[in-house]
Amino acid sequence: MYAVIGAGPMGLAAARTLQKHGLPFTGLELHDDVGGLWDIANPQSTVYESAHLISSKRMTEFTEFPMRDAVAPYPRHDELKRYFGEFADAFDLRRHFEFGTRVVRAARAPAGDAGWDVTTERAGATTTRRFAGLLLCTGTLHHPHQPALPGTFTGRVLHSAAYKRPEAFAGERVLIVGCGNSGADIAVDLVRHARSVDLSLRRGYYFLPKFVRGRPIDTLGGMIRLPRPLKQRLDALLVRMVVGKPSDYGLPDPDYRMYEAHPVMNSLVLHHLGHGDIRARRDVARVEGRTVTFADGEAAEYDVILQATGYALHYPFIDRAALAWPEGAAAPRLWLNVMHPEDDTLFVMGMVEASGLGWQGRYEQAELVAAYLTGLAARQPAALAIQAEKRTWRGGRIDGGYRYLPLARMAYYVHKDSYLAALGRHLRALGVPPTPRGAARP
Repeated sequence: MYAVIGAGPMGLAAARTLQKHGLPFTGLELHDDVGGLWDIANPQSTVYESAHLISSKRMTEFTEFPMRDAVAPYPRHDELKRYFGEFADAFDLRRHFEFGTRVVRAARAPAGDAGWDVTTERAGATTTRRFAGLLLCTGTLHHPHQPALPGTFTGRVLHSAAYKRPEAFAGERVLIVGCGNSGADIAVDLVRHARSVDLSLRRGYYFLPKFVRGRPIDTLGGMIRLPRPLKQRLDALLVRMVVGKPSDYGLPDPDYRMYEAHPVMNSLVLHHLGHGDIRARRDVARVEGRTVTFADGEAAEYDVILQATGYALHYPFIDRAALAWPEGAAAPRLWLNVMHPEDDTLFVMGMVEASGLGWQGRYEQAELVAAYLTGLAARQPAALAIQAEKRTWRGGRIDGGYRYLPLARMAYYVHKDSYLAALGRHLRALGVPPTPRGAARP
């Protein structure tokens, strides 16, 4: 019996693939339903009322269970919550999960015994059970990274994870620090409610529109494979032709090549910068009372500082050493971002980011784990080859030659095509056919 911890998109993918391969499992989920962060009613959710997918539905969905044709190209969080519920029901996954169950501790069984002892708390009662292995599916976007401010701010300070609705900031002067996809979305969300919205950036970003010629931008291109340097230059030129340079709107231009950091899928923030609804600011240099001084010497007063500064990997119920996670490293050291080099009973699922990877890419990661476990039990040569390869692995990641920025959030970033090719190669060796596309739904 395996333990699947978490019932968000990754937990459901893990559950479905274990089910397909006939491996017994129990799902453990803190909330009372599936959906993970996409269920805004989940106390652990970091989504806000206006949150939508940043990738289009056809590039994100599970292949065997397409989203309904009536669903918008970029669905809102409540539509996604419904999608995951339908996915769970279609494959009868709910009955495998224990909802309202907190994982308190996961530790290897005592010396001489196999498996993991998992302690859970449910309705005030604590239980410890032995599992053959663990699949950690708790996600990467639930533990806010909130750096200390350079000084003392006497207004409100909060992380974007706590943001839910713009009405809560009516009439206030808001400074957003950071501009990932959440920071840009929230800035646009606040324009009609806050007294003022300023956006402080330390570095430049590439801003992409969600639609080009009426189609989701991530569905365009890809038919012709270009050499990496040429693709970086050509795509950057095309984006500049469509939306211009960030400096045209008062923002810093990126000092790195395209795709070396995650782009921001939001051109509305540029629209509002161009209309003066949002004001661009440089990096925060000093904070005193309600006054913030920026790196260019300008200063302004604010009521709220909202830090859109991302998330840190966090698995509080298990020791870092068990995860092959060196002190000071931003992420565990895992083969293909999922398998422990030495331990064949521990898998960190979904610890992978890439432009366009979608849930299907994570599903294929889960399928690899399920097929590996099945093959290992049968002493299948392909599974034994994977075991040998990961045990002699010396680190490194599948970056496709891209020089990703040395940021914590980029520590587990991969090149999508190269990563999917690696997964596909091993899946074929294990005898797993590609996932057939499910029938279109009304």
